[in-house]
Amino acid sequence: MTAEKQTPGSAPTIVAAPRLAYQPKNPTGKCPQIGLIGCGNITQWHLKAYRAAGFHVAALCDIDRSQAEQRRNEFFPTAKVLDFAELLSQDNISVVDIATHTATRPPLVEAALRSGKHVLSQKPFVEDLAEGKRLASLAEEAGRFLAVNQNGRWAPHWSYLHEAVKTGLLGELSAIHCEVHWNHDCLSGTEFEKMHHLILYDFAIHWFDILCCLMGEREPLRVYASLTRSRNQTVSPPLLAQVTVEYEGAQASLVFDGNTSTGPWETTFVAGQQGTIRCQGHDLQSQELVMTTEEGISQPALTGTWFPDGFHGTMGELLCAIETGQPPTHSARNNLKSLALCFAAVASAETGKPVIPGSVESLKEATTQTLSQ
Repeated sequence: MTAEKQTPGSAPTIVAAPRLAYQPKNPTGKCPQIGLIGCGNITQWHLKAYRAAGFHVAALCDIDRSQAEQRRNEFFPTAKVLDFAELLSQDNISVVDIATHTATRPPLVEAALRSGKHVLSQKPFVEDLAEGKRLASLAEEAGRFLAVNQNGRWAPHWSYLHEAVKTGLLGELSAIHCEVHWNHDCLSGTEFEKMHHLILYDFAIHWFDILCCLMGEREPLRVYASLTRSRNQTVSPPLLAQVTVEYEGAQASLVFDGNTSTGPWETTFVAGQQGTIRCQGHDLQSQELVMTTEEGISQPALTGTWFPDGFHGTMGELLCAIETGQPPTHSARNNLKSLALCFAAVASAETGKPVIPGSVESLKEATTQTLSQ
């Protein structure tokens, strides 16, 4: 039964939350066997998700063989530990998950595609849009799927939000605002500390990707971003950043406080012509979602967490694409829009000026912008 519409000043009506297909999907038939390339810290979440989903990881490799053996022993004891060439030569392996750092990944992705494998690439996908387009075209020519591990899309709160937008529950969007208040000091001494644009490139790519998902075919007009260091931070990269994105008839903002030592907090607020959704919580694993429309207020009891369910989502989507023959929603070509938004934000932070997405082709070009431009 539909609740009566509210009148100004009346108490909000509580209504049942719409049932939306926000959880990760699995193929209906037998899953192809998977090979994991690169076995760093993040891959514990890949493997936890794959094991829980019933996916089969048949082989692992890493330049540090002991790291691959450790992951194998912990998650898939019957898997083989192979070098890169050996893994690609295995006819029983149809899909490879390439989880190395961005700078070293493109040649590995190319080799995997040329060997006839479908590929799930870690994010950020590439450092250059031309390289990304080349790899996307190579996959299409080879008749293979190349997807990007934008696992945030399958975080329960964002996935439910995305489904609500896709099904028209909020109407045309006019505003998206996200804030992340978190402590990145834990990255001290890691490879990530060497990345000057750790926040806007490696971390914020999830938020740029979500903006692109929610806004769909609506193109961003301009991006303005700033970046600075906190006086109290101990890691090298600047940890404070903010981004505003203009659309025709809409706006978005992202705030990243990467040096919040106590009281972490994350929020997402989306406003549409017919309703709003807000998500909030003390971390990205435990988000409460509330949707308000003219019908009333609803709060779905979301199942799962970003880690590891987001990684289940990215691989599950790729496996379903292989089964149906339809391109995955997180394809490499789809992800180029998120990267164009990201590079524009980096360039804006470097110059102090608004930048048009797509006008900056690479991370290198973005970081060599000057104030005189």
